[in-house]
Amino acid sequence: MYTQTEIIKDTTGIGSEGELVINVGPQHPATHGVLHLVITLNGETIKKIEPHLGYIHRSIEKMCESLNYRQFIYVTSRMDYLSAHINNQACALCVEKGMQIEVPDRAKVIRVLMAELTRIASHELWLGAMAMDLGAFTPFFYTFRERELITDIMEETCGARLTMNYMTPGGVTFDLHEDFQKKVKQFVIQFKEKVTEFEDLVTNNVIFRNRTEGVGIISPADAISYGCSGPVARASGVVSDLRKIAPYDAYDRVEFEEVLDTRGDSFARYIVRVKEMMQSIRIIEQLIDNIPEGDFQAKTKAVLKLPKGEFYSRVETARGELGVYIVSEGGTTPYRIKFRSPGFSNLSALDHMASGSKIGDLMATMGTLDLVIPDIDR
Repeated sequence: MYTQTEIIKDTTGIGSEGELVINVGPQHPATHGVLHLVITLNGETIKKIEPHLGYIHRSIEKMCESLNYRQFIYVTSRMDYLSAHINNQACALCVEKGMQIEVPDRAKVIRVLMAELTRIASHELWLGAMAMDLGAFTPFFYTFRERELITDIMEETCGARLTMNYMTPGGVTFDLHEDFQKKVKQFVIQFKEKVTEFEDLVTNNVIFRNRTEGVGIISPADAISYGCSGPVARASGVVSDLRKIAPYDAYDRVEFEEVLDTRGDSFARYIVRVKEMMQSIRIIEQLIDNIPEGDFQAKTKAVLKLPKGEFYSRVETARGELGVYIVSEGGTTPYRIKFRSPGFSNLSALDHMASGSKIGDLMATMGTLDLVIPDIDR
């Protein structure tokens, strides 16, 4: 990463000392997440932040339009790569809606289990990286300890640790590994025992709280206006959890709470994600011993054709609402695909949240947005 500065001359004629413009980024374009912020400062106070995107634009939506309805799903693993399972799930649900495919109960439960494990793994990586951004190095190792258990479970079942390629129209591509239930139960026990370490290291850390409390506040009305979703919206008290509002797959079979906070600051966004991990554990505990027998995939044709029309589905990823919009002309490939990614809308609120605060507070505000740049820059 490099920074450039330049002095903007005052044009008011009042004789002020002018403003400082700092270019934060872009990082090297070969990296997997490149963001360029143009920040206008008055002293150490942020006056304006303008995100510049396009450094890793891969035309994913256009690529999807040249792939069939089985293939395009897995391109979305490369958007929010920390929610790969859930991204694939959203695409599969949209195809299933268009073709009126009935997914077996076993597949629905497997999907929810994988989605919640993915949510925990994502939040753990975010927690460790965000704490490190604020100067706390140790939590990174603690969070990856449990995250590695999840990726080991994923690897046994679907052969991948990051870009899963596991959900498919009609269900999932493989049945569960024979050790899946045993290892998930072991993970749950370990996570519940170790979660207090996060509270000791981070939640109750005086320095961390001073860096995050009252920083990067966004009101419920503004969160809605900017289209925020996920933990960013719920930390401002906005009810937005699609698992509750519009249940899909097996979410209507489990009991869990939508985690809300009303403070709307960086600390609230942290608290919401920590509590969400416990709710994910609660969902897993209800399903892990109640996986139905039967098929893990519905019987479908080798070549899928959606009927002519427009179809939309949405799911709750680790970062918020992911929407999949497909326009079909009745062929084997989509005529048009559009993704409504949560990171793009959440990033749009950064200027509003950071304006008026100090440049030193930017890392806490931006870090608690949990940005995955390929999800934004599609």
